[in-house]
Amino acid sequence: MSTSVGIVLVSHSAELASGLHLLVQQIGSDTVPLATAGGTDDGRIGTSYDLVLAAIRSVDRGAGVVVLPDLGSSVLTARTVLEDHPRPDVLLVDAPFVEGAVAAVVTAASGADLKTVADAAKEARNVHKL
Repeated sequence: MSTSVGIVLVSHSAELASGLHLLVQQIGSDTVPLATAGGTDDGRIGTSYDLVLAAIRSVDRGAGVVVLPDLGSSVLTARTVLEDHPRPDVLLVDAPFVEGAVAAVVTAASGADLKTVADAAKEARNVHKL
């Protein structure tokens, strides 16, 4: 059995990250390592450096990790974590939060490699809803 790429959802809101986690977990099955880093360490709106780092570590099974932030300071916090702990197999991906997460998890569940999973998340930007 191969190891799946891990996915980290980074949001200002723990509830937003948790809700998206529930959605993509049902789509991607339990084969994709998935974690959230939502809100601050004390549960407020914001982003936590420590939660992002812990989430990355928790989903790392050796196949790489895709980090998907929602916006603003979640991007900056995730970027800072990756600058402080640089690894070629952990990618910060610029993608729509919901659509990108769904695409990443579905692709990871198929056994795709890190680049393919990251590309699937990015390409979700071009999917029209109507």
